[in-house]
Amino acid sequence: MKIVSKIPATNSQRHDKLIGDGWTALKEPQSLMTAMAASIPLAILNLVLTIGIFWLFQPFRMADFGFNPDGFSISISLPAIAGLLLLLITHEMLHLVMVPDFLSSGSTYMGITYAGGFVYTEEEIPRLRYLLITILPFVIISVLLPLVLGSADLLATMAMALILLNSMASSVDVLSFILVATQAPVGSHMTSNGTKTYWKQK
Repeated sequence: MKIVSKIPATNSQRHDKLIGDGWTALKEPQSLMTAMAASIPLAILNLVLTIGIFWLFQPFRMADFGFNPDGFSISISLPAIAGLLLLLITHEMLHLVMVPDFLSSGSTYMGITYAGGFVYTEEEIPRLRYLLITILPFVIISVLLPLVLGSADLLATMAMALILLNSMASSVDVLSFILVATQAPVGSHMTSNGTKTYWKQK
């Protein structure tokens, strides 16, 4: 695994080799900004799902998060900053630990960009495992965690805010999950080349 400052660029020579070897490129957004724009409806759906889980245990009030009839206010504290960093690290680590042999992999990368953290790998991964890598942070942090905290009566406002941030940040992951689930056949393998994702029946 390598620590880098940006996702590796698409390699045209590797693209040609993959296509020549029988890999098929997914139809997907070819830039982070396009992917983020396309995933806005999913971010809304993610929020609705997570807020619905909150409602199972306690009322959800926008005022608790700084929204009021006069506008919006937010206070930044050291615990809040620490919580954001912990959320970022936890989210990316949940992606990373599912990558096969990630510690020894020379084609797996982790880093932080202006849009947040990322994990990227060119390893050939079975479709089911690839889907798990993609969706795991959303399921663990924004679905299972609020269920556990709510059951233990530990759904504090800061925890809820961080969980909601993860729901929104996971929208691109959910988009990737949908694209792979609907385009790559069962039993296929996945690999990446910069912003491009490929599948091949093995």
